[in-house]
Amino acid sequence: MDETAHALGASRTLWEVIERRAALTPDRPVLLQEDRRLTFGELRDRSERVAAGLYGMGVRPGSVVTWQLPTRIETALLSFALARIGAVQSPVIPFYRDREVGFALRESRADFFAVPGTWRGFDHGAMAERLGARGVFEAYDDLPDGDPAVLPPPPTDGTAVRWIYWTSGTTSDPKGVLHTDRSLIAGGSCLAHALQLSASDVGSMAFPFAHIAGPDYTVMLLLYGFPAVMFEHFAMPAALEGYRRHGVTVAGGSTAFYSMFLTEQRKDPDRKLIPTLRLLAGGGAPKPPEIYHAVVREMGVQLTHGYGMTEVPMITMGAPDDTAENLATTEGRPPAGMEIRIVDEAGKPVPAGVDGDVRLHGEAVCQGYADPALAADTFDADGFLITGDVGHLTESGHLVLTGRVKDIIIRKGENISAKEIEDLLHEHPGVGDAAVIGLPDPERGERVCAVVERAPGAGELTLAEVSAFLRGQGLSVYKLPEQLEVVDALPRNDALRKVLKYKLRERYS
Repeated sequence: MDETAHALGASRTLWEVIERRAALTPDRPVLLQEDRRLTFGELRDRSERVAAGLYGMGVRPGSVVTWQLPTRIETALLSFALARIGAVQSPVIPFYRDREVGFALRESRADFFAVPGTWRGFDHGAMAERLGARGVFEAYDDLPDGDPAVLPPPPTDGTAVRWIYWTSGTTSDPKGVLHTDRSLIAGGSCLAHALQLSASDVGSMAFPFAHIAGPDYTVMLLLYGFPAVMFEHFAMPAALEGYRRHGVTVAGGSTAFYSMFLTEQRKDPDRKLIPTLRLLAGGGAPKPPEIYHAVVREMGVQLTHGYGMTEVPMITMGAPDDTAENLATTEGRPPAGMEIRIVDEAGKPVPAGVDGDVRLHGEAVCQGYADPALAADTFDADGFLITGDVGHLTESGHLVLTGRVKDIIIRKGENISAKEIEDLLHEHPGVGDAAVIGLPDPERGERVCAVVERAPGAGELTLAEVSAFLRGQGLSVYKLPEQLEVVDALPRNDALRKVLKYKLRERYS
């Protein structure tokens, strides 16, 4: 990491990072979207005006503001405006619906709720009304505006909880993950250091800005002073025009994105898909080694993959100058400031090469969860985060993940609770029992498979009919099963008759 980036990474708050970067390179672009361009100076100045408008609406330091907005320049402005005030932000992925949004609003005790109006055919304002949300306002094209002179001084305490990010776990309801400005700055600093980028690069945000990757990536832009292209709706091949127009050098997101780029490259193997592209980078889902080799061989670019989670946005990352073997078969190494401990069932560290529970310690680690009842299973006695993942460290310090204790499915980088889907399937009159599992998928990382027993006397079950039922129950589209298997009896153990999911994974993988 260069000296300037290192100095900026030591900032106490996100707003301090913005002010310092804007003072250094006010005229350099930071966000690009279609034919629009926002500079670092404009990011600072316009965010302050939006902050003043929000302040006039009653938003104060400590106010909880939930926002469910797509990946747009306006969303970044609103988020940084809230950071300027010192409000508590609760970002929600735009394709969440009543079930998840209602839970997030209640759990965070939101004072305000910013929505995009009707977006991609769904009326978010009507949903907010159904949920009885407080302080609802639209923030799509038009943002609040005011005179920054009315604002109080910016926050100075970077260790106060000002972010609540939502992730699915082993329970039906999402978990609110508590972050500080410092933990987000640390995560972005780790990512920037690992990828070895420079001010001449052009990045890209093809993922939801409301994801934990939003601040992770944006901090990297602020530290190194380079721009990124924002995609409100990512779809291939339409998105290629944006990559080419802006000369993107670094793209990615997760395994699903690598597969989409490969699919497009294979349509015209002799022509480089994005002439300026030199690096694909991402994480959030398992990466088969063959994907790495195919990207390098067919696209002529490097691929670095990492390990992160909502609780810790950046844990490990492959470095562009690492060996092909490590880039293909590991999650990379932790950066300075991130300590990984692999322990056995008794909590004692195990040697390199031996699988165990993955535990983490460092400034990028979250402060816990919004629900205090989850605290007991969050950290161990030494203050290490209990991830629920299983893996080992190599002799060179690279991390290899081999499984998960948590019963979650990671599809296109998003966590899906198997229990949430199972609970809804049990409400179907034709389902006697159900188990939901994740199966390896080269494009999605994992696909959702529902294995069900018919209820006595029930008719035939089809994937289309089951999906329609789940949608009617309010399940988000991205969580719907892509595979349905109907069995006479689910495999169970002899003691508590617990369903043996590993047998299902073996059968249908």
